[in-house]
Amino acid sequence: MSGETASSGTAPDTWTVAGRTFRSRLIVGTGKYADYAQNAAAAEAAGAEIVTVALRRVNLSDTSKPMLADFVKPERFTYLPNTAGCYTGEDAVRTLRLAREAGGWDLVKLEVLSETPHLLPDMEETLRALKMLVADGFQVMVYCSDDPVYARKLEDAGAAAIMPAAAPIGSGRGIQNALNLGLILEQSRVPVLVDAGVGTASDAVIAMEMGCDAVLMNTAIAEAKDPIRMADAMKHAVIAGRQAFLAGRMAERRYGDPSSPLAGRI
Repeated sequence: MSGETASSGTAPDTWTVAGRTFRSRLIVGTGKYADYAQNAAAAEAAGAEIVTVALRRVNLSDTSKPMLADFVKPERFTYLPNTAGCYTGEDAVRTLRLAREAGGWDLVKLEVLSETPHLLPDMEETLRALKMLVADGFQVMVYCSDDPVYARKLEDAGAAAIMPAAAPIGSGRGIQNALNLGLILEQSRVPVLVDAGVGTASDAVIAMEMGCDAVLMNTAIAEAKDPIRMADAMKHAVIAGRQAFLAGRMAERRYGDPSSPLAGRI
């Protein structure tokens, strides 16, 4: 992904989480694709540097079957292990401890879901798990609800990044509560990433125009009719949204304002 700034066009526009610096502001998942080859092609088309890895749902160790690492190369992408499928703090902590033992990963994504059709996070369990993980030396990017109060609690407890859901996981409905997301952006001192609910490129643009540091998505790309083309579209959407944010949009007006000056007309 391009890392140009809006002004000079030369200095890289990077972002940093837990001491690691990245140019790409688009993070993609490793689930729901037809196969690992398609997943790898989409990640490349997206210009991603980070891929999330659902430890309970991808093959990282069974050499008798296709393995994620054979296609989405660890030397090319930063793996971000996540706790998808965990419903208690203990399950999440156990999963990430196993990940650290297996791959040495300490930068991780925490998600503790509620056992409901909407799959929104259980914030009480999420906060409890975060405290255990931070005490155990993990750098934790936290999937959360778009609640500014809980977002502050997570940050105060040591979260490396706040990742509010735009809408329920896999819903494709885009940002449903711009007010709350704006409040989280205003108060946060760590990176804020929209995570979950993105459906199409315009959703990614809006998130970046609001000032998000990055966007994470999986289903929006994997379930598109053409995942590779959608990944490319998302790459450009994130770039465009970021450039618009840096440029600073024009003021909104109640009435029209002519593009050409009124004075000096023939």
